[in-house]
Amino acid sequence: MLKRVQHDGFRKVGRALRRAFAPIVAFALPPRCPGCGTVVQADHSFCLACWQSLDFLGGPACSVCAEPLALAFHDDARCGACLADPPPFDRVKAAVAYGPIARALALKLKYGRRPGIAVTMARHIRRVAGGALEGALVVPVPLHRRRIWTRGYNQAALIARALVREGAGELALDLIERKRATPVLRGLGRLARDRAVQGAFALSKDSRARVKGRSVVLVDDVFTSGATARACARVLKRAGATRVTILCWARVVRNDDEAR
Repeated sequence: MLKRVQHDGFRKVGRALRRAFAPIVAFALPPRCPGCGTVVQADHSFCLACWQSLDFLGGPACSVCAEPLALAFHDDARCGACLADPPPFDRVKAAVAYGPIARALALKLKYGRRPGIAVTMARHIRRVAGGALEGALVVPVPLHRRRIWTRGYNQAALIARALVREGAGELALDLIERKRATPVLRGLGRLARDRAVQGAFALSKDSRARVKGRSVVLVDDVFTSGATARACARVLKRAGATRVTILCWARVVRNDDEAR
């Protein structure tokens, strides 16, 4: 009981100190636009120029892969690719189309050691997530351990953690493992990408029972060709996942294949 009282007391003191020093911190370190670094009014807010440069998705699109369509006459409209070869995942939901500002944020998070950008991305992803997170296992696309050692973190895991912390769902950081390193997929065609990631992912030990009968949300920063998402979704569906939804910050559209 005494330890609990002491702990509560320390927390109250900590909150009081943060409130007291907040104006000083805000003056010394003002919020900046995550896109260009311009001073803005609040954390995770974009300046007007960067906001206008972002292409927020939400118009007519394929109900599975979220590729924008010129026309979509019903909610289950699908693009030609998904009709010809249905993917193993159920749906992709992306906050923005991949472009200069979306790319800048992805690179800052991935290589610039700016973990706060994951929170920025998560807030916009929740805008399009709908009910996908409710009752779902939230799983980041895994990195190979050598990539973790060199980079120090998995950017998809940071986004997944932010989604769960400020929203819903059950975080499952280590549910899927990347069993082997894969080559850079940029510049490869779809078949070559699929071959490159074939067999690269597997469920971690004793995770099958956790997945069976559950809805799973797979989180990544950028959705390019979908090769990685398809490989992970196959693993999850074989384990008994009832639904696999891909949530990401940006989606490459209009054959723009610069993301990876």
